[in-house]
Amino acid sequence: MADFLLDYSLEELEALITPKFRAKQIFQWVYRQNGTDFEQISTLPKTLRTELAERFTLDSVRIKHKSEGRDRSVKYLFELADSRTIETVFLVMRPTDDEKKPLYTICVSSQVGCKVGCAFCMTGKSGFVRNLSAGEIAAQVLLVRRDQLIAPEKGVNVVYMGMGEPLDNLENVAKAVKILQTEAGLSISPRRQTISTSAIVPKIDLLGAMNLGVLLAISLHAVDNETRAKLIPINKAYPIESVVEAVKRFPIDLRKRVLFEYLMIKDINDSPSGAKKLVKILDGIQAKVNLIAFNPHAGSEFQRPERAAMESFQRYLLDHGIFCTIRQSRGLDIDAACGQLRERIESDVSRETLSAQSKQSGGQNGDVSRETI
Repeated sequence: MADFLLDYSLEELEALITPKFRAKQIFQWVYRQNGTDFEQISTLPKTLRTELAERFTLDSVRIKHKSEGRDRSVKYLFELADSRTIETVFLVMRPTDDEKKPLYTICVSSQVGCKVGCAFCMTGKSGFVRNLSAGEIAAQVLLVRRDQLIAPEKGVNVVYMGMGEPLDNLENVAKAVKILQTEAGLSISPRRQTISTSAIVPKIDLLGAMNLGVLLAISLHAVDNETRAKLIPINKAYPIESVVEAVKRFPIDLRKRVLFEYLMIKDINDSPSGAKKLVKILDGIQAKVNLIAFNPHAGSEFQRPERAAMESFQRYLLDHGIFCTIRQSRGLDIDAACGQLRERIESDVSRETLSAQSKQSGGQNGDVSRETI
């Protein structure tokens, strides 16, 4: 079976292809010229193009479905070579203030499924399947840029906060960071790449030791261990106190802040007392808090918080010296919360399959099929 070319860093290609400058040509052709067929590389000898086609593939990741929102956000469902699917979200962060200079953010997945099992997340409900390779991670950025017609010189922000826990697949995520930052390719600075984690403490230390230069985001979501453990089961192994200490050890550019993501859920973690506790927890940390309103989905026990509660929470943090923003809700009309689009598409496919089977059997199993759905 042919290897996925995007799994290879420029250095790895240079070790395989001689002369070395040919490897750089190929790398640039893929990432900067959006090449999809080795025969298109007219600057390469015919024999090398043939060898590349026999050894490598470029289509291990493809767009299966996409939903476009009224706010210009786009949710992609990608299909992998083994027919598994993952989600990626494209956000236009400044669509009205300055149309000529929009800010693009691409939220990528790192795993098929997830082991963490957060109570509010659709992804964890389907279980963990496998890690993504570095190329499968990088391909999400490449294909979104290609689909959105974003010029190679236009910068984007990459956030590892789609499906999966990035630190649970640290080796491949770290390699993807390096591939994406390669100057001959997309040249996305590590300062524009953020790794978001539910806080696996030993892996935070390991990430810090790698000194990749990326930004760190912590999915906190609660201010006491009892509540956080209900929302994020991994908190039982790594309670809030240990997470805070790990963050304090993490090397961060003095011009940057550690981002704490706080998913606000009505009557769960949106009280004024929670804001007071959060101020104490973040004492001594150069932090930024991003308040996120829970994105409702079918079957969830949680509700979206009141806007007034979020604003009151934010105001308290700001008044006590903590930089705090309320994330503008995007993608509410495109199943943008993690796992929602994948669940809907796969459910639709299941319904179509069951319906077809029912018709083939003369409708005898119609009632059973409806119950299954």
